[in-house]
Amino acid sequence: MDDEQWVYGLVVEQGGSRETESESESQGNDHTHEIFLITWDGRLLHTHGFSGITSVDVGHRHAYSALTRPAPSGVPHTHAYETVTTLNDGHRHRISGRTGPAIPLPGGGHIHYFRGVTTVDGRVPHRHTYSGRTGKEQ
Repeated sequence: MDDEQWVYGLVVEQGGSRETESESESQGNDHTHEIFLITWDGRLLHTHGFSGITSVDVGHRHAYSALTRPAPSGVPHTHAYETVTTLNDGHRHRISGRTGPAIPLPGGGHIHYFRGVTTVDGRVPHRHTYSGRTGKEQ
């Protein structure tokens, strides 16, 4: 097939036990598998670090730091991202979204800009805005 794509990666099993699948289902046990992709259609994948501090709302702010989801190198792309903020004022917020397109850097590499609004949380329900740029690809 001409449109066939190959994906290469590693699968890591987490939790559960070594019993058979039917035994596990009947006992209500479960486990998960994480897939760490290495290539997509022959292209290496890469991620970016991102971090920042949210806006001040209801008298406080939150910090965040994580890695984007992988995306293919050498083609126009964006990255999904998701993380949870630091615990401030007794609560956290979830941050998620998609970066803008790749911005080439002089001397090679690229970054992405991102911005968004957190989930609504807290004793006084509220949200924060955030924005920034990723680090260079990893």
